[in-house]
Amino acid sequence: MTELTHSQIEHFIAEGFVRIDAAFPRSLADEARAILWRDTGMAPHDPRTWTKPVVRLGQYGQRPFVDAANTPVLRAAFDQLVGRGRWQPRTTLGTFPIRFPSPDDPGDAGWHVDVSFGTENPDFMEWRVNVTSRGRALLLLFLFSDVSETDAPTRIRAGSHLDIARQLAPAGEQGLTLRELAANGFAETARRPQVLATGEAGTVYLCHPFLVHAAQPHRGTRPRFLAQPPLLPTEPLQLERERGDHSPVEQAIRQALSGASDQRPDPG
Repeated sequence: MTELTHSQIEHFIAEGFVRIDAAFPRSLADEARAILWRDTGMAPHDPRTWTKPVVRLGQYGQRPFVDAANTPVLRAAFDQLVGRGRWQPRTTLGTFPIRFPSPDDPGDAGWHVDVSFGTENPDFMEWRVNVTSRGRALLLLFLFSDVSETDAPTRIRAGSHLDIARQLAPAGEQGLTLRELAANGFAETARRPQVLATGEAGTVYLCHPFLVHAAQPHRGTRPRFLAQPPLLPTEPLQLERERGDHSPVEQAIRQALSGASDQRPDPG
């Protein structure tokens, strides 16, 4: 695949994400995972050393990470979803929450959206997001290991980005804090169907920045390696463009604010 199809772009606008299989080679995932294993201080083949439910590592800029983030298929998809020239190439891959099989609560499995500015505040619950997604063009989920339904895949509430856009719009440029957004536990998105971010190593999920998602405890047998960097913009999103060349990220927000119905039956 060299570019996203029309149906994939429509799915992104309506559901808030698109999955790309084999977005980067498995060989790069294997190289990167070897580096990450070394830094965990744990042994790949000795579960007795897997003493924590989650280990966070971050900002890896070595060749396998940078190459994985900049494949032709991903760069083409970024152009299609965000707009040519409107995003910054990744030079690192952000945070790696590495999840290990464990009966313990990882302590970070709540529903949320990734906030994108105001990060100078020491209280991360005061970090902010606004309706034009200042500071973030996409949320990216890079699978560096095979992830099945039992390997603690990220949970996604499909279509929830539309609910969040409507919630953010009245707050204008200053937006809302994570504390304000989470005040009701994201109840307004609870009706949305849940999708699990599963796939083989090399799979990447390209997500709308407003997509509500969550981690979960690992009840499987093999550790899960995933990176979750933002795609940073080169310019602010614009919901009113003179030429009407809105990106799919912008189109989704415009659709949410237009009053168009996207109600689903209650999954019950």
